[in-house]
Amino acid sequence: MSDSDEEYRGEAVIRAGEAAVTVKVRLSVRFEPVEGRYRWGGRAEPDETLSAQLRSGAREVTVRIGEREAPARLGEPDPWGGVRLTGTGRPPWSAAAGA
Repeated sequence: MSDSDEEYRGEAVIRAGEAAVTVKVRLSVRFEPVEGRYRWGGRAEPDETLSAQLRSGAREVTVRIGEREAPARLGEPDPWGGVRLTGTGRPPWSAAAGA
């Protein structure tokens, strides 16, 4: 993974159960050499459907960017109403998809 792959800003589809929302996200990834795996995360911009899923107890989600997807976990909302996302393994973006 090159430096240009380490960040993604743009739209993503986040699916929690039957609910799917398209939101803007800001994500970054790093390789953990001791663990031998990638860890990635960031935040999704405020979205009422996503916030409602979080309030109802949903934590496990799927994040899709273009043709790639990866499992993630919803975290607590930030002070601006966005929702934190974290994932382990290959992130759901590639250099061609990110900006």
